[in-house]
Amino acid sequence: MSTKSRPTQRLRDLMKKPGIIRSLGAHDVLTAVAIEQAGFETVFIGGFGTSASLYGLPDLNFLGMTEMADAVRRMAHRVSIPVIADGDTGHGDLHNVMRCVTEFEAAGAAGIILEDQVFPKRCGHFEGKHVIPMEEMAGKWKAAVRARSDKDFLFIARTDAREPCGLEDAINRVNAYCAAGADVAFIEAPLAIAEMEIICKKVPYPKLVNMLAFGKTPILTNAELEEMGFKIAVAPIDSVLLAARAMREMAETYMREGKTTALEDRMLRFDEIKEMLGVKDFLSLRDTL
Repeated sequence: MSTKSRPTQRLRDLMKKPGIIRSLGAHDVLTAVAIEQAGFETVFIGGFGTSASLYGLPDLNFLGMTEMADAVRRMAHRVSIPVIADGDTGHGDLHNVMRCVTEFEAAGAAGIILEDQVFPKRCGHFEGKHVIPMEEMAGKWKAAVRARSDKDFLFIARTDAREPCGLEDAINRVNAYCAAGADVAFIEAPLAIAEMEIICKKVPYPKLVNMLAFGKTPILTNAELEEMGFKIAVAPIDSVLLAARAMREMAETYMREGKTTALEDRMLRFDEIKEMLGVKDFLSLRDTL
């Protein structure tokens, strides 16, 4: 595989180019395929959607590191755009962080997000979060850098300190984490547009912003976020929210009416899903040999 074709290199190239990098969260591989076919530069796989998709459970540490790495592997092997993966806290101490980086790299992720919550962690927009000392997390980042084998593998430093410790502490933390080796700063759950503007002024590193639907952070357009100073914008759970609503409506319609024809105008046609999945390419393979 050429250097140019590596997902890690493609993500680094996007980081160097002007303009904001748009990313949507995918709770499963089919969703990731749809995101790629829509023209997005990257796809994000997070713990919230993966836990919901695999087990029907909330983002409360039901997923282990190897389970998440397996989900990353399935997604990265199906799509060609870079996959940015949620590594939670690194799933433990320094040696666990190093293994997490190694496993996610091997799975095909182009980058990883690591956060400073106390384990067991919870979704960044849930209440009752706690964070470890800044110095301890900076040490985790030094360990992560040591574990990286591909120099282009992107490190995104997330802090959840905004609510328990205040905005200024959160800013100090991501600056310290980037100084320790992370490439991108990510302050989870700022509570106002004014706070987002302060982050952009006081954090001199590339910045990721989380546009979580119905969450604590104001939702802005990509153009507005780019003008503010963010480099990566992620809408992490929209796919699972929309899919869950559609599946619930389908089940209720079938239960009530005994068929789902009332929803056909909102479905892909069978030929459309076959095209999306590449059925013709697989079935014509024999003719190309």
